[in-house]
Amino acid sequence: MTLPANHPTVKPAKVGVLLANLGTPDATDYWSMRRYLSEFLSDKRVIDYPAWKWQPLLQLIILSKRPFSSGAAYRSIWNNDADESPLMTITKSQTRAISAEIERAYGDEVMVDFCMRYGNPSTASVVQRMLDAGCRRILFFPLYPQYAGATTATANDQFFRALMDVKWQPTVRTAGPYFDHPAYIDALACSVEASYASLSTRPDILVCSYHGVPERYLTEGDPYHCQCQKTTRLLKERLGWDDSQIKTTFQSRFGPEEWLKPYTVEEVARLAREDGKRNIAVIAPAFSADCIETLEEINEEIRESFEHAGGEAFTYIPCLNDAPAHISALTQVIQENLRGWITPNSE
Repeated sequence: MTLPANHPTVKPAKVGVLLANLGTPDATDYWSMRRYLSEFLSDKRVIDYPAWKWQPLLQLIILSKRPFSSGAAYRSIWNNDADESPLMTITKSQTRAISAEIERAYGDEVMVDFCMRYGNPSTASVVQRMLDAGCRRILFFPLYPQYAGATTATANDQFFRALMDVKWQPTVRTAGPYFDHPAYIDALACSVEASYASLSTRPDILVCSYHGVPERYLTEGDPYHCQCQKTTRLLKERLGWDDSQIKTTFQSRFGPEEWLKPYTVEEVARLAREDGKRNIAVIAPAFSADCIETLEEINEEIRESFEHAGGEAFTYIPCLNDAPAHISALTQVIQENLRGWITPNSE
């Protein structure tokens, strides 16, 4: 059919796969940090206090000081060569690797890109880029193994918010959590086995440190705590270990209320001081890529807590990042979610 001369250009239909991660400041200076922290800490999914109570405290007190300390923390891990945070560097690498795998499976019929919930590239800008490229179907994939309202849900919120301004909305799907996916568990286990094999002395215990959330979220129906516990259990079973060799903890506590326990920073000190665990390893199964919470908080603050309590050997096992086993696991999750939309070339 021939379109009228004044008809808008319609590109051949594609399928889009939009990966989403938390976000990163554009730079480490005060105003870049303030913009990023203000967006992050103003999210009702992250801090659900009433705005009339929270915003004055945030804007007038917290954001007058915290950008300085957060900027210093980011500078300690910043990728100076690329002038970006490690999370940005790793997410770009993951996207390139996944895109190559998807192209091998589907040819040029699928477009893979990434966005950040906070900061850049924004969800709305990448959704528009996909629409401009002809994506009539989009799979939105938050890169959080375990579901939480403060991570997966707010990423989904932002995705659907972006679609509110679109005249011709695409057909969409959201990928669910993959905390118990066999390929993800196997990738975790392989990273532990490789790390342990490189050490002269086997750690006394493996601490699985997950990002924390307020304790009340559990009673309000958020499944995050249960999914974290199951990830640890499945990892333990895959490694063939018993309960004494692995432990679940939670980090990144913020504010005055109780968060999920035990707190990693306190538990590693207790392990050294009370249980005599002088050699421990820590892994962060809730993070798909190394970031400020792993590179600075775990490998600096939590390490110091352990060593000050008498610990001697502290091993941080990096996130799965762009390791081939992780890329393979994420690609499997994507392909499972694309079923019914497009068929791989091999089928």
